[in-house]
Amino acid sequence: MLRDRRARTEALTGYFFIAPYLLITLVFTIGVIAFAIYVSFTKFNLFQAPEWTGLDNYAKAFGDAKFLRSLGNVFWYVVIVVPAQTALALGLAVLLNAKIRGSSFFRTVFYAPSVTSSVVITMIFFWMYLKTGYINLFFTKLWALGGATWEPIQWLNNPTGLFEGIAAAFGGDISNVHWFFQGPSVTWMAIMFQNIFTTAPTFMIIFLAALQDVPPGLHEAASIDGASRWQRFRMITIPMLRPVIFLIVVLGTIGTWQIFDQVKILTAGGPLDTTLTPVYLIFIEALGVLGPPRMGFASAMAFVLAAIIFVFTLIQRRFIETGTEMY
Repeated sequence: MLRDRRARTEALTGYFFIAPYLLITLVFTIGVIAFAIYVSFTKFNLFQAPEWTGLDNYAKAFGDAKFLRSLGNVFWYVVIVVPAQTALALGLAVLLNAKIRGSSFFRTVFYAPSVTSSVVITMIFFWMYLKTGYINLFFTKLWALGGATWEPIQWLNNPTGLFEGIAAAFGGDISNVHWFFQGPSVTWMAIMFQNIFTTAPTFMIIFLAALQDVPPGLHEAASIDGASRWQRFRMITIPMLRPVIFLIVVLGTIGTWQIFDQVKILTAGGPLDTTLTPVYLIFIEALGVLGPPRMGFASAMAFVLAAIIFVFTLIQRRFIETGTEMY
C-alpha cells in the first residue's frame, strides 16, 4: 500500500512539473492547428464570424495561378539549394576534420554567418546585390583584368530565368506561358546563394560531429588494403554518415519550402512573381496586405504546403534512410 501511494505521488509530481509544457502545447500548438484546420474550410476575414464553405478554399488553392507559381518557384529552390548546401557543408566538415593548424579559428569563421540574425545577413546581401554594390564591383575589376567590360546586373530586379537565358544565348526562346521551364530567375538564384552561404555552416557543425564518430580503425584497415582517400571517403565515410545526411536533407528541405524572411525583405515576391513563395503568399493573403484578408484561403494553402513537405520527407526517407539501421 505504501509503495503504491509513493508511486502515485511520484507520478503526480512528474505530471505537475510537465503540466505547464503540456498546457502550452495543448493550447498554442494542438489547439491552434485544430482551429487552422477548421478555418481552412471557411470564409474568414478576421472581422466576421467564419462562414463554412467546405473544400472551396482547397479548390481555389489548386486553381490559383499565384499559388501554383509560388510552388514552382520554391520547387526550383529546393532542388538547387538543398543539394548545394548539403554538399558544401559536408566538404567544409571534411576539411575542418583534418588535422590542420588553425582549424578552431576556421570553424568559428565559417560558423559566424549562421549565428547572425537573418535580417542582418539579408540586409548585408541587399547592399552587396545593388547595381552599385560590391558584387558588380568585383566582376567589373575581374573583367577589367582581361580587358573586357562588365555590364552591372540588377541582381534583385532581374526576372530572366536560368534556362531562358541559356536558350536565348543559342537563339531560342521560352515563352512566359511556359514559365516553369524558364527556370529560376537571376534574382531567385541570388537569394539561393545567400541561403546556401548562411545555412551550410550550421549543417557543417552537424557533419563535423558525425565525422568524429567514424571509427578511425576502419580507415586504417582500408588504407592498409590499398584504398585511396576517395575510395575510403566513398565506401566508408559516406555510408557511416547516411543517418546524418538524411537528417540534414530533411531539415534543409523543410527550411527551403518555408522560406519567407529573405523574400519579404529583398523582393516582396518580385520581379514578376519570380521569387514569390508559398509562405509569403500565405502571409499576404491572411493579413490582407494587397486586399481583404482571406484567412480561410491562406489556411488551406498552408495545409497544402504541409502535405507537400510531408510527401517530400517520405520520399527522402525512402531513398536516403533505407539501410541506415546497420550504422
